[in-house]
Amino acid sequence: MSDLTVEGDQPSANFLTPSEVAALGLASAGVDVLISRDARLYGVSRISIGNHVRIDAFTVISAGAPVIIGDYVHIAPFCSLSGKGGIILEDFSGLSGRVSIYTSSDDYSGRTLTNPTVPEEFKAVKSAQVRIGSHVIIGAGAVLLPGASVGEGSAVGALTLVTTPLPAWKIFSGNPVRLVGKRQRDLLDLTDLFLAGGSRKDLDQPVTISPRTDDIEGIHSV
Repeated sequence: MSDLTVEGDQPSANFLTPSEVAALGLASAGVDVLISRDARLYGVSRISIGNHVRIDAFTVISAGAPVIIGDYVHIAPFCSLSGKGGIILEDFSGLSGRVSIYTSSDDYSGRTLTNPTVPEEFKAVKSAQVRIGSHVIIGAGAVLLPGASVGEGSAVGALTLVTTPLPAWKIFSGNPVRLVGKRQRDLLDLTDLFLAGGSRKDLDQPVTISPRTDDIEGIHSV
């Protein structure tokens, strides 16, 4: 048995069995959900997971508000998703290793106290939802802060800082974040073919890769 699969309820050294996933008390969970035994999920009653999802080792999801994970989503090792603003990861999106999503942030101005050991009345925590659109890929080590979002089909390079909404079908990188190119939409045809049970051999035209995708490193650092 592969370490990336769980056949029925046969124990796996790496991933929870379907019965163990069901016993977590998630708000909902689809089929073919792989959650590493070394991942940590908190606020599980606020976490919804779709079909064909993989959450790798040492990822932490702390759901102070609803966390909604769509179908065919991958969360690579050492990711952190936390806060009270809520998170949405739409279908076919992916987080590379060590991506951090914060939906809550302390006030750094010095006008209030900070950190979770202090009562709320002495703090001014800002919380806002973070939304990752379908077919979005986030590169290794990127950080998304409260209110950030990434539109459908966009790619965010490694170590990028995202603080505001980013539009669809673009490639972004850097701190401060900057637009470095456009992203092709060929993957939409591939998605339709894949979901219909087809094969790459069924395509009328071969898949081509735009030179623009070479403008940035670390887009798919999983």
